[in-house]
Amino acid sequence: MVRIEYIYATLLLYKAGKEVNEENLKRVLEAAGVQVDEVRVKSLVAAVKSIDIGKVLEQSMAMPIPAATAAPAATTPSEEKKEEKPKEEKKEESKELSEEALAEGFASLFG
Repeated sequence: MVRIEYIYATLLLYKAGKEVNEENLKRVLEAAGVQVDEVRVKSLVAAVKSIDIGKVLEQSMAMPIPAATAAPAATTPSEEKKEEKPKEEKKEESKELSEEALAEGFASLFG
């Protein structure tokens, strides 16, 4: 798992108009006093190369943030059976990491 400092460094490089590569990412992290993990740097740079950061940030800014909802009332056994099917579908959807999921992640960080 990539630590938040690495994500911030990546976004800082992007906003500064600098190339997001291993050398630049290491420099930013070291300047911030973060102990650099080479494996994390390499994996993050490889992952970011396939992502249009500007597009993800734009999408995350446009996404509405859902309001907190109250806890649901107690359900009867027949209602519980009806609810099981949608849960299974959600599990399948959550396995895929899409640009939408990344946008949601960026939105939650910088909302």
